[in-house]
Parts: sequence; structure tokens; C-alpha cells
Amino acid sequence: MAIADDLKKTLTDPTPLYFAAGTADLAVQQARKVPGLIEQLRAEAPARIEAVKNTDPKAVQEKAKEKAKEAQEAVTATVAEVFGAIDAKKLGETAQDLALRGVGVAAEYAVKAKEAYDKVAEHGEQTVRAWRGEVSEEIVDIAVVVEPEAAEPVAEPAAEPAPKKAPARKAAAKKAAAEPADQS
Repeated sequence: MAIADDLKKTLTDPTPLYFAAGTADLAVQQARKVPGLIEQLRAEAPARIEAVKNTDPKAVQEKAKEKAKEAQEAVTATVAEVFGAIDAKKLGETAQDLALRGVGVAAEYAVKAKEAYDKVAEHGEQTVRAWRGEVSEEIVDIAVVVEPEAAEPVAEPAAEPAPKKAPARKAAAKKAAAEPADQS
């Protein structure tokens, strides 16, 4: 029974479909940027090609040698430091510490992945609603806050007698309106 319930829940959950719709919509948004990027590259290409033509190959080779030498020195110093500080007990503690950090990092990435998935699925849900022409729930909520009377169903006034307290309210309103005028 639990398997059937899980299967039913999995097959009726629209989140993966919303995720796919959101991914497609984001891909379309990014694809719309491509023509502008191509134009930018086309405009910048002659200057870049000219800069490469004017570059001295020997200067580039010297820079590469210097960077490689610096990297080699840094690696050698780091390796010497690591091997100099090796202690069997510390090595075990370090391995355990690294393993725990790895688990923590994996859990953090899992949470971030779930958040990103939910964000894209929410975007997809909004996209599907836009495709269908449905009004967003957020817009409806805002409309209810801004115009609460219009959001509630308005009933036609029946031919009932008016409540007896209405004249008293009008009299109180007139009295309140008259008081500030008297104080002036």
C-alpha cells in the first residue's frame, strides 16, 4: 500500500514538470541574449586580432616561464611543509576532520541544490500560468489587500428594512464632523 501511495504521489506531483518548464523558459531568456553577444564579439574581434598580431611571442614565452617557475616554487614549498609536518596521530585526526568536512560540504550542496530546484520549479509554475493566461496568486493576494470590499462577493441589497442603528451612526458622524469645526 505504501508503494502505491508513493507512486501515486510521484506521478501526480507537478513540480518536475514545472522545473522543466522553468528550465525551458530560462534557456529561452538566455538564448535571446546571444545575438547581442555575437554583435559585441563581432565589434571587438578586429581589435583583439590586431592585439594578438602585435604581441611579441618571446615576451609571452618569458611570462609563461616566470609563472611556471613561481608555481613550481610554491608547490615545492607546500610539499616540503606537508611532509615535514606529517605525524601519524595528526594524520589520522586530519583525515577524520577532512571526512567530516566533506560530509558537511555535501549536505550544504544538497540543500543549495534543493533550493535551486525549488526556485526554478516556482519560476516554471509562474511561466506555465503565464502561458495559460492565469492570474498569479500573488496578484490576487495584493488585490484582496488593496480592495478588500471588491474581493468579497457583493450581494444585491434585499428589500429588508434598514437596521435601526443606522440613523444613530449618521448622527454620531455628523456630531464628530461638527466638533472639529467648532474648535477652529
